Amino acid sequence: MYIRFITGEIDDESQREAGVFGIAYRLRDSPDVPDSYRTRLRELIKWFDANLEEPDRFTTSKPPFYRKQSKAISWLKDTAKEHIAKLRQIVAILDSYGIHTEMIQTDRPGYIVYEDAHQIVAEPFSDADF
Repeated sequence: MYIRFITGEIDDESQREAGVFGIAYRLRDSPDVPDSYRTRLRELIKWFDANLEEPDRFTTSKPPFYRKQSKAISWLKDTAKEHIAKLRQIVAILDSYGIHTEMIQTDRPGYIVYEDAHQIVAEPFSDADF
């Protein structure tokens, strides 16, 4: 099972609902957000930087990758319990700002283009409902 936390925003590249990290970065950098929330977001993002690999591929295309729009999206494996718990902390901060989030799950994420111990990146199948 794969898990993803999404927002109502549509990602320009994948044309799917965006994940929570982009909004978390914006809040972290916003002067309108209290220091306590910005500090906590910095800590959580730093934790992910240290504990989650940065995928090196977001498309099923062969190199050079830059020639094709990246349509793949990231999912956490349901075994990545600590990562999911930390992501829920980010979601709680977003929720406190009225930013709607939703957790979705699937066993059919699409064509997997990247995988590590905690996550996958997959291009959704054409019949995907997420």
